[in-house]
Amino acid sequence: MDVRFCPEEELRAENLLLLKFMKAVNSLKNSREFSQVYNHRKSLANKYLVMYILPNDQMYSRIGISVSKKVGNSVVRHRIVRLVRESYRLNKDSLKEGYDIVVVARNSAKGKNFYDIESAFLHLCRKHKLLKDLSN
Repeated sequence: MDVRFCPEEELRAENLLLLKFMKAVNSLKNSREFSQVYNHRKSLANKYLVMYILPNDQMYSRIGISVSKKVGNSVVRHRIVRLVRESYRLNKDSLKEGYDIVVVARNSAKGKNFYDIESAFLHLCRKHKLLKDLSN
């Protein structure tokens, strides 16, 4: 049986693989990983977010996002998660590598737009000195 792939199918498969790779954000997966960051107790907060950090001895940073049920229903909570994840994704090139970061959304983050959440995220990154020195 002679199996041949059409060049369009190969191109489509490569694009899907590339898209999947590009969308990947290294994240904290289980409660043990979250607990390690929480127990390090290095946290700072602002009006909308609380950020915990822990050096992770790896060449990349990982992010975990937590939004309590007190903040709102699942639609509201998931929107906040998406906003924080997008803030991280767009700014991860300007962040130092090698940290586990846990972001906890406060109740006041409910209903805020992307720019408010991104501003709060970057403010905490500056306070934690996670931003790379781009003055070169």
